[in-house]
Formats: sequence, structure tokens, C-alpha cells
Amino acid sequence: MKLDILVFAAHPDDVELSCSGTVLKHISLGYKVGIIDLTAGELGTRGTPEIRLEESKKATEILGLHVRENLGFRDGFFEIDEAHLLKVIAAIRKYQPEIIFANAASDRHPDHQRAGDLVSRANFLSGLIKIETAEDVSQKPWRAKAIYRFIQDKYMHPDIVVDISGFEQKKLEAIKAFKSQFYDANSPEPETPISRHDFFDFILARAKHFGRSIHVEYGEGFTVERYIGIDNLFHLK
Repeated sequence: MKLDILVFAAHPDDVELSCSGTVLKHISLGYKVGIIDLTAGELGTRGTPEIRLEESKKATEILGLHVRENLGFRDGFFEIDEAHLLKVIAAIRKYQPEIIFANAASDRHPDHQRAGDLVSRANFLSGLIKIETAEDVSQKPWRAKAIYRFIQDKYMHPDIVVDISGFEQKKLEAIKAFKSQFYDANSPEPETPISRHDFFDFILARAKHFGRSIHVEYGEGFTVERYIGIDNLFHLK
């Protein structure tokens, strides 16, 4: 299946927390969107890989994704090396996305920047005709036209902001599918930065902040790796 947008994330729930409003909006516009999680989030303080997998399936249904895969990289230990690059290249060539979303260019969790950098490098290499992957040596070269790095826990000044007004509640629903990770007064597990009782207030406040910057109610921010070209200035908000 060829996708319009392919979203890569270090951990299950990265996408839901950061850019699921943008995913929802583009699916509603008729675009094909998929997610590839690099790890199972097995080093997460709360929950288990098995629980996260079931939660991921529920979030996938809520988002209405066309495909979701997990590459099974080691949480916390994957590197930007040949073996991992070839796995990501194979995924890019398999789905031939026009646009790729990837983890933040800088963030509190070191896996996030490393995952985004891994995907960015793999996208370039994926366009080279002489690279063959172990999955399928007949894969044709493919390079997405643009990579947008979604903004995560650490605030970054966005290069672009997507209006997600009207999708903010569905975004919250998708996030809450990962219920093992968030506030539960009866949970015996340790508190984490995202399991505080007021964490969802932060999510909406961040979306409101980005939205206000483009004169809409809610938004999601991204950074870019190259200048964005446009045909008509009047098509911008």
C-alpha cells in the first residue's frame, strides 16, 4: 500500500501525544496515513510491552490508520547504524510516502532525537539506487519529498503549525488509549513525567499555544529540514 504520510516514532504513544491531531485531520481529508513504531517501549516505567501493544491497537482504531507496524528495535539501545538504517529504508520503500513525520529534533528523552535523526538519514539513503535491503533486494529506491519533525515534551519554536481545531478531543481519546502510561489514582506504579494528574491539561495548553500563534483554536507544531516552497501566499493562514 502506498501511503501519503508515513509517521515514524521511537515509542508507541509518541505519535498520539505529539501529532495525532495532524494525522486525524489528514485522514479526514482522504489521505492515506500509517505509523511505524521503532520499539515496543519496553523500558517504560509503567506498563509492559504486551500492554502497550494492545493499547497501540486501540489507538490505531481510534485514529483510523491505514497501517501500523512495529520494527522491534531495542528501546533505549537502537543506534544509527547500518542494520537499523536498512530496516527503516525497507519501510520507506515499502510504503513510498510523499511526506514523513519523525521524532523531535531535540527532546528530553534521548531516544526521540536519535530516532528522528535515524529516519532522516534513512530517507536520504532510501533514494540511492545501489542500496539493497535484506527484506527485498528488488525494492525500488524511494525518497519522501519532505520530513517534518513533530515537537514533543520539550518546547521548540515551530517552523510550521497545523490547524487541528475540531480534532483535539479525538486526539485526547487516542492518547488515553495508552491508559497504562497516564494518571490512575489506584495504580501502584511509580509516577512519571506524563502520569501526573494534570498532564492532559498540558497537552491541550500546548495545542492552544500553537493554535493561537496562527489565529486558530488548536494547533500542532513541526520543525522542517529544508525551506518550504509555496505557490500562493494566500493559501497560508
